[in-house]
Amino acid sequence: MGLECGGEISYERSMRTDNQRESSNVEDRRGSSKGPLIGGGLGAIVIAIIIALLGGDPSQFLGNLQSGPPAGTEQSIPDTPESREAARFVSVVLGVTEDVWRKVLPEQTRVAYEDPILVLFSGQVSSACGRATAATGPFYCPGDRQVYIDLSFFEELASRFKAPGDFAQAYVIAHEVGHHIQKLLGTSGKVNRLRARLNERDFNQVSVRLELQADFYAGVWAHHAQEMRNILEEGDIEDALRAANAIGDDRLQKQAQGHVVPDSFTHGTSEQRIRWFTKGFKSGDVRQGDTFSIPYDQL
Repeated sequence: MGLECGGEISYERSMRTDNQRESSNVEDRRGSSKGPLIGGGLGAIVIAIIIALLGGDPSQFLGNLQSGPPAGTEQSIPDTPESREAARFVSVVLGVTEDVWRKVLPEQTRVAYEDPILVLFSGQVSSACGRATAATGPFYCPGDRQVYIDLSFFEELASRFKAPGDFAQAYVIAHEVGHHIQKLLGTSGKVNRLRARLNERDFNQVSVRLELQADFYAGVWAHHAQEMRNILEEGDIEDALRAANAIGDDRLQKQAQGHVVPDSFTHGTSEQRIRWFTKGFKSGDVRQGDTFSIPYDQL
């Protein structure tokens, strides 16, 4: 998928989504977000942007901030074919994640799948993890088991990070749903309990393991979505790999500051993200995604 003139999302799709059902678990809050923003100033916003663009969950960072700045303004979203199709596409992808995980998760882990809610917002949004702005990008909040997406993120992914395409967007959604899988399996709870016991460097390594596992789960989803629904067109997997490559810690740090600091990585390198997504896609087996038992230097 490309961009139309003026930056609007095109509604000419490449993934096979025309005959797929839309999820009933989408809550559209676009144009209705008001109230105080999360505090922390420009520095906090920059940190949240980096966390979100890495494809992970900025909610832990956001949850530690207190409300401060004055209320923001509501952003009105025009009712256009482009905006309607963008929302429909997200709803269809969420529906495919539901169909896949309702079958695969209990079959492979004996844990029942519980559908998350996906919240579409514009400008800012309130969640159980705190209040976030569009700058934080997509995130999963384990506190309310909801995925939050401002669709403008996909324009950023295409234009700034050169990762356009339907399946690049689907990968982002599947990654956030991967964090929901971790919540259901108890993984994210265990990681959160480690936070108070580890120093920053060691916890960063645990965070990398968590994020790479979410990439792996996105790959597992793609494997079964193709088997069950034949949704992929030629080049779709390349779209996902391009997105994974674009948002690796090493690449983002190199772009932002000219050098990389491995001890500060929280989501994994581009190569690691590609490798774990690919492993999930090839295997289709949730049980092969134990990123926590592998020596860190072998991830």
